[in-house]
Amino acid sequence: MADTLVERVTGQTTATAVNLEVQVTVPVQALLDPTSPLPAEIPGLGPVPVELLATSEGTSSLRRLLTDQGLVIGGDSRQRTFTGLLATLVKARANNRCTEPYCDAPLRHIDHIHRHTDGGHTELDNGRGVCEFHNHIREQLGWHVARGPDGVTTTTPTGHTYLAPDPP
Repeated sequence: MADTLVERVTGQTTATAVNLEVQVTVPVQALLDPTSPLPAEIPGLGPVPVELLATSEGTSSLRRLLTDQGLVIGGDSRQRTFTGLLATLVKARANNRCTEPYCDAPLRHIDHIHRHTDGGHTELDNGRGVCEFHNHIREQLGWHVARGPDGVTTTTPTGHTYLAPDPP
């Protein structure tokens, strides 16, 4: 009966295929000082053993939320796509327009500057809003996109570079 419920609610065929995400708060002091007595914890449930945070198996994942004196000050994502608040922040930073130089098309995609397939993380500093054309063209051979100190640089297959400065 549980499998039937999961299939009807999520559209997945078995309960084992359901993705699970657990948010874990980690005091920033614990990351800076390995001997810190401050524990990581699942809000409302209690402390989490460090060994559990070191591994992730199956389709479950842990999202670390960094805290300072109980306030969430940052976090990481193991997601593949930009969704929720993170997507909203990337879109707002781009003013809902493509961030490629000389393009003012409506923002249609949120792209990883450092590709996810190359180990890039789904986080604010690695996201940029682009139109559909610029998201797809950068996947062609010879195109390279990288974040530098002054903004995001796109290099074309002909070697030309274009800088999209970071917003003020």
